[in-house]
Amino acid sequence: MGSNISSILRIEVPLVVVLGERTMEMHAVRQWVPGSILELPINAESDLEVRINNRRIASGSAVKIGENFGVRFTTTLGQTERIEALGPAQSSDSDAMGGSDEMTPDEIAEAMLAGQL
Repeated sequence: MGSNISSILRIEVPLVVVLGERTMEMHAVRQWVPGSILELPINAESDLEVRINNRRIASGSAVKIGENFGVRFTTTLGQTERIEALGPAQSSDSDAMGGSDEMTPDEIAEAMLAGQL
């Protein structure tokens, strides 16, 4: 696996920064128009969540970099936890079928190289 590490490290993954989340009824969503404002139940000083594969891997504060926004990390998970976040989502379906959702980082890397993730 050591010879494959450089290939694994070049894999691009979608990264999401979550400002906030809110549940809304569909009729309210249908009423949105340009200029509508969506209030989020989060304090303006609260940390933003950084997610990979819809799993939190870090948090931080918003910063302005020139004309762009960025995130200054205040906390991050360890390397192993960040790699594990790339693996399959945990679900009870595979457990019911006798499978296991638990994969080691090496198994995740091998599956990524094989195009299975």
